[in-house]
Amino acid sequence: MHIPIKRSYSNRVFAGVIGGIAEHYGWNTAIARVLYVLLSMTPLPGILVYLVLWMLMEDPD
Repeated sequence: MHIPIKRSYSNRVFAGVIGGIAEHYGWNTAIARVLYVLLSMTPLPGILVYLVLWMLMEDPD
């Protein structure tokens, strides 16, 4: 099962998940990363969400 959003090839820090979401919706990548950090202030849920998205998102071209 994959979601139709691709991970970013150029805007990646670790796996390109947040960069891919930002590119898909036309957001600024830095703002998307700050929002992700603010929404996942506790480490465990934030890491789990990132890993699940990493597994579900398609590879960059």
